[in-house]
Amino acid sequence: MKKLPTWTKIIYGFGDIGFSMTSTIVAAYFPIFLTDVVGIAPAIAAIGLFIGKSWDYINDPLVGYLSDRTRTRWGRRRPFLLFGALPFGLIFALLWWKPPLETQIALVVFYTIMFVLYDAASTFVGMPYFSLTPELTEDYDERTELTGYRMFFSILGGLISFVVPMMIIGQMSPENAGNVFHMGLIFGIASAVPLYFVFFGTREKPYFAHLEQPKLFASFKSAIKNRPFVFSAVIYLFTWTSMHIIEANLLYYIKYVVQRENLTEVIMATIFITAIISLPLWDWLSKKFNKRLAYIYGIAFWAIVQILLITVNASSSIVYLLALCFLSGLGVGAAHVLPWAMIPDAIEVDELETGKRHEGMFYSLVTLMSKTTNSIAVPLALAVLDFSGYIPNAAVQPQSTLTGIRLVVGPIPAILLLGGIIFAIFYPLSRQEHHDVVSELEIRRQKDNIDRSDHESDYHQAS
Repeated sequence: MKKLPTWTKIIYGFGDIGFSMTSTIVAAYFPIFLTDVVGIAPAIAAIGLFIGKSWDYINDPLVGYLSDRTRTRWGRRRPFLLFGALPFGLIFALLWWKPPLETQIALVVFYTIMFVLYDAASTFVGMPYFSLTPELTEDYDERTELTGYRMFFSILGGLISFVVPMMIIGQMSPENAGNVFHMGLIFGIASAVPLYFVFFGTREKPYFAHLEQPKLFASFKSAIKNRPFVFSAVIYLFTWTSMHIIEANLLYYIKYVVQRENLTEVIMATIFITAIISLPLWDWLSKKFNKRLAYIYGIAFWAIVQILLITVNASSSIVYLLALCFLSGLGVGAAHVLPWAMIPDAIEVDELETGKRHEGMFYSLVTLMSKTTNSIAVPLALAVLDFSGYIPNAAVQPQSTLTGIRLVVGPIPAILLLGGIIFAIFYPLSRQEHHDVVSELEIRRQKDNIDRSDHESDYHQAS
């Protein structure tokens, strides 16, 4: 099987830096922007986020299905990147504008609408981008390597997103609302540009464009009947729900529990640089054993570290805190690579069983499941803050609030990670089984190409 050139892997991976920056900034800064800059009460902000995220119930599968049915001279996925990149960047920027509205209701309506538009624009380009992974390579181990390149830029984008925005903003307070909008504009433009690199720097396989266009119900049915896909989707769900809950509450944890807001950049850099450095480790473990075992080892390690975070307080040694950040970074690296690397392997199982490819639907259902859970989990975490007596920008928070923050950063994500490990133990597709599926498909495709050539030859002779 022909290997991908390194430059193709780099260009494709580079595309994810924009999604990582925007999604990380939204997850980490949008809740505290709404509460501490705009002045919306946490419980009301939670309602707006829940409504905005709920749009994905329709948005994700619709875009995934449309990309599966798209047939153009540029392929099935790349046209979405070409036409969707600019709206994606501009709408993200508007998400951080503070309008001249006074009432809580008016503000929450505005940001709910903007959040819906942002989610729609993000899905329009994100779903086709993610769906390119199984089309670029069908090799079991090369997919892990390709995902590693993507996650290098994803983690780099996360690092940039945790460090640079606060350098632009200064502090999350009402008087810095203009700085927040400037941050959104800068990152909106920076997130759109890499998608044009992906459009011009990658190519889809022509064979897939000749396959019959799938029907909506058939696409959904093929996904839920595909056991490797169901297991990999649930693994991804548990892993990234944990990640999003941690992201949404980490700044609260640093500001109020650890009381080291001045070291936010150092703490984030320790986590993300460690995650980047660990990527070759997880790629090596995946090749030495398999993706399933590598995931179990890495996520179990990370879950233990998250539990240890409840032991940290304002008097804890900075060395102890950074040591936990370093160990957590190892787990973050595993969480970025391995769940994403497992999902594409189900695509060939689907093609063997149905004769069609439903990458768009498969990836849309994965992200839809994650967003559905996050639409409940992340707003619920904000509600926990509100009910625990959280006081925006207070120098000292009630003990009940500190306990609530500890729970949503440590034990709760750890329990979810344990759920991912349980499903990984029973994951039903091995390296050899996937290799056998791909080999059988190659034989079928060669026969289909011969039949298509014979048909075209007969047609031209008749003409």
